[in-house]
Amino acid sequence: MRPPFVYLASQSPRRQQLLQQLGVRFEVLLPDASEDAEALEAVRPGEGVEAYVRRVTRAKLSAARERLQRRGLPAAPLLSADTTVALGRAILGKPVDAGEACAMLARLSGRWHRVLSGVAVTQGARSALRLNVSRVRFAKLPRATIDAYVASGEPFGKAGAYAIQSALAGWVERIDGSHSGIMGLPLFETAQLLQRAGVPTALSE
Repeated sequence: MRPPFVYLASQSPRRQQLLQQLGVRFEVLLPDASEDAEALEAVRPGEGVEAYVRRVTRAKLSAARERLQRRGLPAAPLLSADTTVALGRAILGKPVDAGEACAMLARLSGRWHRVLSGVAVTQGARSALRLNVSRVRFAKLPRATIDAYVASGEPFGKAGAYAIQSALAGWVERIDGSHSGIMGLPLFETAQLLQRAGVPTALSE
């Protein structure tokens, strides 16, 4: 029997929007007040970018599994995801203040960077993970543009200090990869994992 929905272990409104685009029924499974969700995203010394994204995605899934059991909720597949911006080997996480956000955007200005999105879905006692890697190139960003964007508050809570669906998209010269992956949830990989877990999508076979 196919499960009617999936638990989304993310508070991102973008991921909710993307799952809705797939026609997937979901319930958001947010962390308890006692959980330190941000600690899962701390970078370990010497950790490579792909290894980091895979580890964090799995850690979020594990935390969600424990949360589900602790709350005694009905069983259903779990979905977790993580999106990271990388410039070379440097991981650009979520800026802590305006100064760091400006510095990140200045580093990305006029250059290619990678956006890595991991997605994992439980399949019974097991889980499967897929990784999408896309490339984005910004035009040269004037300082006034950076300052105005940071003042809007948009960079905060976003890896690399930007969102591809924001006004800054007008400065994106090229994209090579998955637009939905850059938003935070690669839909091709997500649909494949959900179908394997038996979760119906709008266009499931």
